[in-house]
Amino acid sequence: MADEMVIRAQRFINTTYGNGATLGIAKLDENGQTGWTVMYALTRALQYEMGISALSNNFGPGTLSALQSKYGKLDETTIPSANFCRIIQSALYCKGYDGGDIDGTYNSRVKAAVVKLNQNMGVDGTYPGSSLWPKVVKGLFNMDAYVTVNDGSETIRSIQQWLNGRYVLRSDFYIIPCDGHHSRDVAKSMLFAIQYELGMADGVANGVFGPGTQSGLKSHTLSTGSSGVWVQLFTAAMVLNKRPVSFTSSFTSSLADSVSVFQAFMKLAVNGQADFRTWSCLLVSYGDQTRQGEACDGVTKITPARAQALKDAGYIYIGRYLYNPSTTDLPEKEIQPGELATIEQYGLRCYPIYQTWARSVDYYSPAQGVTDCMNAAFKAEEHGFKPGSRIYFAVDYDAVDEEVTSHILPYFRSIKEEMDQLGSPYKIGVYGPRNACARISAEGYAGTSFVSDMSSGFSGNLGYAMPENWAFDQIVTKVIGSGDGRIEIDNNIASGRDTGQGSFYPAPAQKLDIGFDLDYWDGLLQEADDYMESIGRPGGTGYVYTRQECLETIMNYDAAITSAARRYRMRKALIQTSAFWEFCHYSYKDIAEDAGVVLYHTGVIPDWGKDLPGVTRLVDSSTGIAKVSGRTAILSRNNSIRSGLLEGDILDSASDDDRWTMWQKSNQDNLFNLSTVPHLHIWGADGKQGDIHEETPQRRPALDYTDTETFEILRRYQGFGDQAVADAQLRMPLYAIFEKYNSIVRGS
Repeated sequence: MADEMVIRAQRFINTTYGNGATLGIAKLDENGQTGWTVMYALTRALQYEMGISALSNNFGPGTLSALQSKYGKLDETTIPSANFCRIIQSALYCKGYDGGDIDGTYNSRVKAAVVKLNQNMGVDGTYPGSSLWPKVVKGLFNMDAYVTVNDGSETIRSIQQWLNGRYVLRSDFYIIPCDGHHSRDVAKSMLFAIQYELGMADGVANGVFGPGTQSGLKSHTLSTGSSGVWVQLFTAAMVLNKRPVSFTSSFTSSLADSVSVFQAFMKLAVNGQADFRTWSCLLVSYGDQTRQGEACDGVTKITPARAQALKDAGYIYIGRYLYNPSTTDLPEKEIQPGELATIEQYGLRCYPIYQTWARSVDYYSPAQGVTDCMNAAFKAEEHGFKPGSRIYFAVDYDAVDEEVTSHILPYFRSIKEEMDQLGSPYKIGVYGPRNACARISAEGYAGTSFVSDMSSGFSGNLGYAMPENWAFDQIVTKVIGSGDGRIEIDNNIASGRDTGQGSFYPAPAQKLDIGFDLDYWDGLLQEADDYMESIGRPGGTGYVYTRQECLETIMNYDAAITSAARRYRMRKALIQTSAFWEFCHYSYKDIAEDAGVVLYHTGVIPDWGKDLPGVTRLVDSSTGIAKVSGRTAILSRNNSIRSGLLEGDILDSASDDDRWTMWQKSNQDNLFNLSTVPHLHIWGADGKQGDIHEETPQRRPALDYTDTETFEILRRYQGFGDQAVADAQLRMPLYAIFEKYNSIVRGS
């Protein structure tokens, strides 16, 4: 909404400083909306009126020093000119205060606005009255707010005002916003406050968490019964870190309880006291960097000697990279052959990280998210990470909040959607600054956070609380071991929310399948269609879909089928053959039976199907693309869950409710239906335990399956008896067609 007085302020700048090109004062849009462009123009105009020759957008030390030396304070007796006053009046309007009529007069309305400004800043005790002091002027010429905005916290605002009022006379302390939000400036001001209370002189205090500050804090442990300014500083730090405490000068038992909760959350020793490590975690993102973590990450291969050195140093969880696009830079960044076996042998655990570049905002896009998700999942499968592992996708730069909104969130949304399309083989985590981690997690795009707290200067860390779902907290780089065991790592604190993986599939001796190359589509379609035509399958007019429609549907889910084949170390042709065959045979009779299942379970016609030959009632049917019944879906998935191949709850195949629940998924969700096929093959190999026709177990589907094994597993998918054998014989040439094209694409 346009503000008429802001329009007048903009018009004043344009009219008075029309030669802005020579002064560097931009011509303003007279739109009644304030912003940095307006503030920059006002700052330059003020500098011009003060006689400063080199104008700048920045209200820096030079401008502040000139203001102090020339005028000391501004009021009706010291303002040097009418235009100087108009600039002040314009700035007041841009801040939301009544600046009078922009008439060049420091009148009662201007004075009342200045009194209110000082009160809002919290400096009215230091600067009583209606004069504008230099640091207040500096605060007037920026975009900081001194009233709560965007649901700001009144408690945080009271802390901001308290800091301003107590420390504004210190030379390096400048007025901070009083908007009710933690921020980079507030975090910096807290460090200055700590240093001032430690007795550091102006020029020594620098807002850096250095050795002097750390040493001083070690002698300021607080506990129940403590009181005074140090308790105020400590409770302020707790509030700014989103802990539910009051801003107070008394260390109560209730505060001690809250401190204990925070210490447990941050994996500190729990004592309810404001000790050095607790102070550190509240004041800087990395906390006390001498803490020994149980987790680490690095770009160096874990050899037996390094594994022993890490284990001896107390490390359990090792973060390693799934992929390195460079063949020369950091040659051991990607997990190396045999490395995961070494990690497993030494009783360590590994959590995978995916990062290619990811160091600037232009990397992130929805399309990149699709690519990265697919590549990360395929590499995880290739290296041997079992289903359910969590992959940490990286935001390895200082992403400001606007970039998180515009680029990072869409990228992670795309990762989540693509992982769902792959059949959710892996969980998703995020590596990055606190703000990015928290916002991505809040949207449901990541389950846990690996926080780059070591980068304490990142705007996404300064002024942001630790994400509630943090799994790993990266705090310092260090060297472990010596000789062959020497390794440089990032030392990370582990929360226990993610324990990585301690056992891995062995590296495949043969190439895993990869995504289909559409250049071969015409050939695959022709051969598959010709073969099905040659055997007269399906025959007649009772079938719902053409063979081309069936094959197109199967290939539309190629990424998910490929991912499942890689994950379970089977040939994707096994999944494609069963699914394509069954879908081609989906008939109008199947539709009628599906309808009967719905009518039965919804209670519309409970006895539907009772007159069909051999059928008492239709409680279940083979449904969907791969014709999977609720019962067989339960039995096959139960088998994989018990084998550790799949996450989920064990269901009862004899329960109407459980069968109905699973049938609906198989009927309505094509991805779920197809993702059940590999589990049906694994269940078949395991002997179909729980089925009325249990069989002798055989070797599970493998990359080097023989024709005999392939035939038997295809037969077991079909069922038991002569018809299943006959159909399996017909499926074998179809399997050969799929495998022919898959082998061409994968290069073997």
